[in-house]
Amino acid sequence: MALIKSVRGNTPVIPEDCYLAENATVIGEVSMGAGCSVWFNAVIRADVNAIQIGNKVNIQDGAVIHCTYQKHPTIIGDSVSIGHNAIVHGCTIESKVLIGMGAIIMDGCVVKSHSIIAAGSVLTQNTIVESGCIYAGVPAKKVKEIAESAFSGEIERISENYKLYASWFQE
Repeated sequence: MALIKSVRGNTPVIPEDCYLAENATVIGEVSMGAGCSVWFNAVIRADVNAIQIGNKVNIQDGAVIHCTYQKHPTIIGDSVSIGHNAIVHGCTIESKVLIGMGAIIMDGCVVKSHSIIAAGSVLTQNTIVESGCIYAGVPAKKVKEIAESAFSGEIERISENYKLYASWFQE
């Protein structure tokens, strides 16, 4: 069973249809939408500020979601995939976004809808990612604009796949 822990009077709110791996950790002022999955060794720690997670969000193995004390909550929209070992910290991720494996999204960043952050990229503090773009590198920069029709279905497909994978563990 996942570690679900209250802190400072705040208890995570997790719908029944969400999948949490046995060693996932969810702490504090977390509000999670329907159909989410939190995978092995992932940590969502809302001890110093709030974390809001939309519907059909998958937080893959080893990812860390945190926030900044008295400064930056973390807000994640719908149909977002957060890749293995990514760090999402004190920022806003709008809907239909793919955060690649090992990417780091720092305080004050805003990742607009229909965007991709490439694996291993680092979005430095207060970066604004344009909608319909791929950002890559260290520090991450816009490398390509792509039509929503070219990749929106792919982002949604990944989100749907993770709902399927979660169902295998909920049987």
